[in-house]
Amino acid sequence: MSDVALGFFIALAVGLTGIGGGSFTVPILLLLVGLPAGEAVGTAFVFAGVLRLIAAPFYVLGRQVHSRYFKLLLAGAVPGLVIGMLALRGVAKAENSGIVTIILGVLLTLSSSVSFFPRVQNPRFAVKNSRWLPWLAFPIGVESGFSSAGAGALGTVLLLNYSEMAPRQVIGTDIVFGLVLAIIGSAVHWTLGSISTPILLQLLAGGVPGVIFGCLLARRVPAQKLKAVVAAIAICAGLQLVWSGTRSLAAKQASNSVRMGVSASGVVRP
Repeated sequence: MSDVALGFFIALAVGLTGIGGGSFTVPILLLLVGLPAGEAVGTAFVFAGVLRLIAAPFYVLGRQVHSRYFKLLLAGAVPGLVIGMLALRGVAKAENSGIVTIILGVLLTLSSSVSFFPRVQNPRFAVKNSRWLPWLAFPIGVESGFSSAGAGALGTVLLLNYSEMAPRQVIGTDIVFGLVLAIIGSAVHWTLGSISTPILLQLLAGGVPGVIFGCLLARRVPAQKLKAVVAAIAICAGLQLVWSGTRSLAAKQASNSVRMGVSASGVVRP
């Protein structure tokens, strides 16, 4: 499948559910395109930012953004985002991101599964405990900074299951929330030069029409079905991160085994 087609389907998911900008793009860029971790995250940040910039007006004009929850989420997520990006730089240099990626994928999969267990949900939580939203958003910011995933998936899951908002308002709030994080992350990665411009342009060629179509289609999807779609996509995104992290660890272990074998054979490495 071409990068243009991949961009279209990822953007369709973003426009429809608010999820996929980073959760799908990073594993695809790592596994299918073969970009280094830092470059994959940087490219995904810019791609997700452009998609959310296009999608945001559809929800803002439709008054589907909860301004108070949006501000509370940002208060916790922005500091976390900075920490996550700093952690990525350190881990990327050490080539040790596999374990962290697996952990993030497991957390995303488990948290998204809450949507299918009504007894675990608490729609009045945010109303009664809004002071906790910044603290809950902090790890979302860390994950977003580290992997560019999480702002859409975890943010949507949090608001969908623990706030009183309807699914479309949850998606609208999370898209604008993710847009701010994507702008900050994109600016940092652009400064560092960790972006693949050719791949980004191909993704956007399919992504721009895809996100517009997704936003228009979201209006025709019933709320309950939309909630199930959001949860299912988030679970898939989490499993993709687990798969990506497992592949990374396996590759590193194989590389270490080769080095140990060469060293044991007495061959002097440069």
